[in-house]
Amino acid sequence: MEEPVDDDDLVFTAAASAAAFGAGVLTKRVLASGWTKRRGAVPGSPLDGETSWGEAILFAAVSGVLIGVVRLLAQRGVVAVFDARKAGSAAAKG
Repeated sequence: MEEPVDDDDLVFTAAASAAAFGAGVLTKRVLASGWTKRRGAVPGSPLDGETSWGEAILFAAVSGVLIGVVRLLAQRGVVAVFDARKAGSAAAKG
């Protein structure tokens, strides 16, 4: 038999997803801005001949790692908030 879905689980899932999405978008914008200032432009596809494979691979690796780490930190932040909230409500109940 399936466990009933808890409203807190739905709120947590929505909050963690929103935090991860927002963090990913913000990181991508900051990375693109920094890359453009440093290297001139964000690399496009190496298939179009304007970007080297090395530049495209470097950008993919850097952006993948940064976005992954920032999304993880955002989700961990949501977990910390929910854990603190649960601890506070448990202490209030006595």
